[in-house]
Amino acid sequence: MADLGAVVITGASTGIGEACALHLDTLGYRVFAGIRKAADGDSLRKRASSRLTPIRLDISDETEISVAARNVTEALGGAGLKGLINNAGIVVGGMLEFLPLDSLRRQFEVNVIGQIAVTQAFLPSLRKARGRIVNIGSVSGLISGPFTGAYSASKFALEALTDALRLELRPWKIHVSIVEPSFIQTPIVGKAMAAADALREQVPAEALQLYGPAARAVRDATQADAARGATTEVVVKAVAHALGARRPRTRYVVGNKSALQIRLARSLPDRWRDALIAKHLGLK
Repeated sequence: MADLGAVVITGASTGIGEACALHLDTLGYRVFAGIRKAADGDSLRKRASSRLTPIRLDISDETEISVAARNVTEALGGAGLKGLINNAGIVVGGMLEFLPLDSLRRQFEVNVIGQIAVTQAFLPSLRKARGRIVNIGSVSGLISGPFTGAYSASKFALEALTDALRLELRPWKIHVSIVEPSFIQTPIVGKAMAAADALREQVPAEALQLYGPAARAVRDATQADAARGATTEVVVKAVAHALGARRPRTRYVVGNKSALQIRLARSLPDRWRDALIAKHLGLK
C-alpha cells in the first residue's frame, strides 16, 4: 500500500471524525486521531492498522494542543504533515433570549477559537509538506434556524475563517477546504438533545412559557430530519477528495437535499425563506 503521508484529525472518538480516521487509514495515510478518552483510542486501534496513532487532543485546552503538535512533529521527523482535518465541535442549542452567556462562550471557544488554535499549532508542519486543511462546517453555517443560533453563528464564523485562511496560505500552495454537511447519522444529534434538555433546567420558567411549544416542534422536526440523514460515508468521501485530489474544491456540500436547501436559501427573499423554514419545523 502506498504511503500517502500523515494527517491529524480532531474529534475522532465518534461520528464523522471516527469514520474519517478509519477510512483514511485504509487508504494509506498515517493517521493521528485526536481523542479525549483513552478508551476511545483503544477502540480505534482495534479497528485500524498499526499506522493509526490516537493522540490526546482537547481543542479547548491550549496545553493539550501544544503537546499534541510537538509529539506529532517529533514522530514525523522532517516529513511534515500532509493534512489537518478540523472536525471536533459541539452543539449548543436554545432560545437566544435566555441562552446563558457562558454557554455561548463555550460554543465559540470550541467551534471557532479551538479550530484556529489547532490550525496555528500544526501550520509549521503543514507548510513543510505543503499539506492541506479540511474544516468540517455545516449547512447550518449557511442557513440559520430557530434555537440553533449559537451553533449556526459558530459555523458561519468557520466559513469566514476558511475563506481567510485559503487566501492567506495561498503563497505556500496550502489548500483549504470546508465540508458542509446537512444532517448526518452520528451521535452528535443525541448529544445536542441531551445538552438542550440540561440547558432547559437552567432557564427561568418564563422561557418555557414563551418558547415551550415552538421548542418542542423544532425538537420533533430535528429528530425526524436526523433519522433521515445521510451516512458518514458522504463526508468521508469529501474529506478524502479534499486531501488527495490534484485540484480540491474549496467547498463540499454533502448530505440529503443539502444543495437544494442552500440554493433556496440564497435565491429566495429572506421572508420567503423564513416562512419555508417555519413551515418545515411546524411553527406558526
